[in-house]
Amino acid sequence: MTVSDSLAIDIRRPRLLLQAARYSAKHYRRDRDLRRISGITPLGSSGDVLKTLLVQEAELDALRRVSPLQAGRYSIARHIDVLAAILCELPRCGPQAV
Repeated sequence: MTVSDSLAIDIRRPRLLLQAARYSAKHYRRDRDLRRISGITPLGSSGDVLKTLLVQEAELDALRRVSPLQAGRYSIARHIDVLAAILCELPRCGPQAV
């Protein structure tokens, strides 16, 4: 799967979650935040970083949607961080990513 293939998937999330991610993205610094959020070194290629972030975000969204019995594994703060990182990494991938 290429980055452009994964971005072709329509990502629909609650409005408040996306608003929080956009706000958080204003304060995102790749060199400081990328390793903390995804465990990836900031020196990795943007396409690989974006793929990893998209996989992590899909897992977090699946946890968000499960029954309340399993909701203890879901962290909204982490989900916001990952979405913010995705928003900031998209422009780094260039026009082929969109």
